[in-house]
Amino acid sequence: MLRKIIADEFRLLTFRRPSAAMHAEWKAFLLFGLAFTWLAGIGRYWDNPKAQLWQYLGLGSLVYVFLLALIVWLLLVPLKPKHWSYRNVLLFITLTAPPAVLYAIPVEQFMAAEAARTANAWFLIVVAAWRVALFAIFLRQLAGLSWPMVVVATLLPLVIIIIALSALNLEHVVFNIMSGIREEDRSPNDAAYGIVFLLSVFSFLAAPVLLIGYLVAIFQVWTEYRPAKRSGSG
Repeated sequence: MLRKIIADEFRLLTFRRPSAAMHAEWKAFLLFGLAFTWLAGIGRYWDNPKAQLWQYLGLGSLVYVFLLALIVWLLLVPLKPKHWSYRNVLLFITLTAPPAVLYAIPVEQFMAAEAARTANAWFLIVVAAWRVALFAIFLRQLAGLSWPMVVVATLLPLVIIIIALSALNLEHVVFNIMSGIREEDRSPNDAAYGIVFLLSVFSFLAAPVLLIGYLVAIFQVWTEYRPAKRSGSG
């Protein structure tokens, strides 16, 4: 079973359709995904002196992935995607967790402080871009959305989450970047925090456009759905 899970995981991460085993044995795949989610959560904070105990234990990542799946599932329900269920969304999100293990590489142990900050920033960019691209393919291939809807459905949840995280200031540092970070408060993750701050700025600007696109997509879906329902009943 583990060999089958790893083979399907490799297919998924390389943008190929996994086998039917992923749905037949979904519980085993979910446990595999949750295990990597937990490890990625630990790896992200284990060398961060500003993290709290629940972050060191990786608990935040486990809670976050369930909330993220719920937000994505509810937000895209009005678009009527195919095969759309909370289980499928949660399963997919957890199975995209392995690339995030890059965060666990202790670059600050063998790099200068500035180089470590740059490396962590690149890890964030690569992992985020990879997972967003996987989500877009998931919406196109499995959920059957059109490409314009895929763009809106991919970016809108991300924008909402980034704005929420920025408002809550969960990373402790994001808003400090606006006035500069004191030398004694610096950490290897500061460059990554800077990227989060930039993403929050772009998210505030993109949110109105994406929201309009989302409402237009819902109107289009339900406009097409009503005639199809009438013809089917007739």
